[in-house]
Amino acid sequence: MDPRSSAQDVHRCDLCETAIVHSYCDICHVNLCVPCIGKHISDGYEKHKIVQFQERRSTLIYPKCRTHPHKICESQCMDCNNICVCSSCMASEQHGRHKFKEITEVYKTKKEVIKMDTEELVNKISPTYKKISLELENQLANLNGGYEKLTTTMFKQGEQWHREIDIVINKMITEISEIKVKHRDILKKHLDEIKQIQSFIKQTLLALKEIEKSTEVSSTIEYSSKITEFSKFPPKVQVLLPTFTPNPIDSEKLYRMFGQIIPSSTDTGENIVSLNRPNTSFRELLNEPELVAIIQTGHKNLRSVTCLNEDRIWTSGETNDIKCFNIKGSLLQTIQKKSGTCPNDIAVDSNGDLLYTSGTTKTVCKVKNGQTEELIRLHGWKPGYLCVTSTGDLLVTMFSDDYTQSKVVRYSGSTEKQTV
Repeated sequence: MDPRSSAQDVHRCDLCETAIVHSYCDICHVNLCVPCIGKHISDGYEKHKIVQFQERRSTLIYPKCRTHPHKICESQCMDCNNICVCSSCMASEQHGRHKFKEITEVYKTKKEVIKMDTEELVNKISPTYKKISLELENQLANLNGGYEKLTTTMFKQGEQWHREIDIVINKMITEISEIKVKHRDILKKHLDEIKQIQSFIKQTLLALKEIEKSTEVSSTIEYSSKITEFSKFPPKVQVLLPTFTPNPIDSEKLYRMFGQIIPSSTDTGENIVSLNRPNTSFRELLNEPELVAIIQTGHKNLRSVTCLNEDRIWTSGETNDIKCFNIKGSLLQTIQKKSGTCPNDIAVDSNGDLLYTSGTTKTVCKVKNGQTEELIRLHGWKPGYLCVTSTGDLLVTMFSDDYTQSKVVRYSGSTEKQTV
């Protein structure tokens, strides 16, 4: 074992490597015995500062002046972007009537900031990221179990449909697998981000510890705190597995009637990011409305607003145009209603397609890929308002032509399923 590095051995001189250390060069950071002091300072006493070993690392190492290399900087010029200056600089015309502050005060203040940052990183920020990381790892570990239960439920429903339904089962399992991959990717993405931040924090801690040990003034006063950046914790990610809703068997509409997969969504606390970006999702209503954006739609008397996704909305008023805006208020698309009159209501289905009602033509229309198609045509009734359910069905309110009766009808596609 190297006696110089042994924890059981006393400190020894770095020059002769045998004698017990007596002094320390606070400039060169070298252990010295008494006989070796003279040898160490032989190149010029002014280049070294010899102190008792017990008082090592007590001398501040000031930066050298760039303008006057033979002098050290003991102040900062507050009028020149806090550059370090020596006594000659302070007396020069360049810094005439400028305000100065002592570097030692800046050094002490920064040391306190470094100490507090280190404590906060160790005691608060790092543990929080560790907790978030563990939660994401647990969600990934439990992911297969949740999806296996979902697949089992689908197979139980499929057993009643025999060979005819097997094709549909395989297709839906593929769909589930695709959602699972996206689900896993989102969790891994969040976990990777957390791991990366943890790595940055670890690097920062190592750097802070080095600065704490160091008496280098430059590295200390140049330190910039990252606490504010690290304190912006990412939103908590919640696993919301997709669900499967079985329907009565209908051989003519085998795939659609077998059931519906409600895509999983990612709850980040402030927002819910759906994997398949459906229009409908389960959210808690706010106790107080929250202002998200102010958008000038240009409509005459705005009547209807519906969300396409988190960043886009459709709007309609008392004209025949339906407009799509982003959250910043930029107009992205305009749909002209064929009948020339304003729509009674608008909605977005689970596939993200625009729906609107027309009292003039007694129809419910769908706009898909920029093309308008008739979805439902009524006889003796006029459609009013629309609502897309969590299962993807469409609710339509309607009035009789003489306005003496009203009802709500549930549709699956263009097929009437229920009347209230």
